[in-house]
Amino acid sequence: MLDIDQAKDAILLAALPHVVFDGWTQAVIERGAQDAGYDSFAAIRAFPGGPAELVEHFADWADRQMLDALSVHDLAAMRTRDRVALAVRTRLELLAPHQEAVRRSLSFLALPQNAPQAARQVYNTVDRIWLAAGDTATDFNFYTKRGLLAGVVGATTLYWLNDSSDGHADSWDFLDRRIDDVMRIGRTVGRVLAFDASLLRWFPSPNRFMRALRRDDR
Repeated sequence: MLDIDQAKDAILLAALPHVVFDGWTQAVIERGAQDAGYDSFAAIRAFPGGPAELVEHFADWADRQMLDALSVHDLAAMRTRDRVALAVRTRLELLAPHQEAVRRSLSFLALPQNAPQAARQVYNTVDRIWLAAGDTATDFNFYTKRGLLAGVVGATTLYWLNDSSDGHADSWDFLDRRIDDVMRIGRTVGRVLAFDASLLRWFPSPNRFMRALRRDDR
């Protein structure tokens, strides 16, 4: 019996070297399946949504690897900004062997028809980072934290893709500066909303937002 989750990871990892040359295509899925020891029927069952689903699984795989790597750190002993910075850096370091596939995935997601998927992937990543960092926000902070971090993840990823410094040191400096900006802006927004609590009515319930997101995902 086919273990779908195991097959998806195996096919993805086997497909990544082909993505470098051929992009995210159905043919790459089939070659990945063949290299991983699966037949074409298994490839269809694993990724019925085709290349778009493979791209999304790539992001999910990176998120899961990040969370596994973070589990060995004593996050509770760290400042919140350091937990977030560590998570973003860890994810990019894990993606380093697949840097060209990351570049290809950004080009794929930049297509207008893939905008909803791009937004969903970024949301999933930043939400996982904030939860790993211990975030329990259920008010306006839920949105500001995720929205600001989405900008950090996107900007740092683009910088990292073009960074030739030793050990990507320049990328980590860039990341630290962006995280500092997020913390500073977040405090400012918090003070503004604390001054005028009536502004909170413009923010829908985070729980309702997440339910809507899950419905859109189906």
